[in-house]
Amino acid sequence: MSDTTFIVGKVKTVFATSEPDEVLIQYEDRVTAGNGEKELWVEDKGPMCCEISKIIFKKLEEAGIKTHYVSMPTYRAMCCKKVDIVPLEVIVRNLAAGSIVRQTTFDEGRLFYKPLVEFHLKDDSKNDPLLTPDRMRLMGYEPDNFIENALAINTALIKIFHQIDLDLVDFKVEFGHDSNGTLLLADEISPDSCRLWKTGTRESYDKDLFRDEKGDIVTAYKYILQELRRIA
Repeated sequence: MSDTTFIVGKVKTVFATSEPDEVLIQYEDRVTAGNGEKELWVEDKGPMCCEISKIIFKKLEEAGIKTHYVSMPTYRAMCCKKVDIVPLEVIVRNLAAGSIVRQTTFDEGRLFYKPLVEFHLKDDSKNDPLLTPDRMRLMGYEPDNFIENALAINTALIKIFHQIDLDLVDFKVEFGHDSNGTLLLADEISPDSCRLWKTGTRESYDKDLFRDEKGDIVTAYKYILQELRRIA
């Protein structure tokens, strides 16, 4: 952030602010899949994901999980602590779906009694390859630190989504270090980064509706936002 006033991502734009330790993250009306190979502009998708993330970040903070969230000053942007993002995508799986079904012998819907935590290099040009714990250590990252945080987030998210009749199938999170070196949950928590099924079914309420052309994400995202507002 030191050399520019903004950074443009696939679905969010990060702006510098007058506070050196804070940034403004604007959520755009864009949905992507396949590392940006498939995309669509969807009206009001950005504000919905922004408010969903805000509510979830606040609930995670109440559960003792440290996040980068500070406030939501506008309807489509949140103020966050400035962090140096760790180049890892951490995926937690409670049920088998998506890539793990395509790449293994697991049947869709298989329950993992012990949630599975995966690590991927955050690099679209390399197609976000799966990392082994030994590779992570050679990169300078201790897997156990991220596993502990990811599982705590998973426990809290399962409880949150259970209250709105959704099963948390899996989700992706990112972490970053603030100016004090504290590891914080960063990026977003929304139906863009979670796989959610209607409780007891495999009816999607997430980006799979767009990814697999199974339905309208707006209706699903509106339902999630409405129900999260109810329990906020």
